[in-house]
Amino acid sequence: ASGGHRAEHCSHRCDEGWQAEQGTREGEEVKPGLYANIAAKRERIAAGSGEKMRKPGAKGAPTAAAFRAAAKTVKKAKK
Repeated sequence: ASGGHRAEHCSHRCDEGWQAEQGTREGEEVKPGLYANIAAKRERIAAGSGEKMRKPGAKGAPTAAAFRAAAKTVKKAKK
């Protein structure tokens, strides 16, 4: 089981260009968001990693509050 997913540790670079879009300050570490982590895990599962998604309410699974907080950071799609 993985203790968390970081793009620099995976071979397929989950969200290339993600950091540039976030507009971070120099020297500040950027972590992928909740939905990026979920998408990356789904890709690993589809590739045959043997991992499983946690059930809602399970230890370590995202809480409802985590999803509400992530919803506040959504950027509108560019047309």
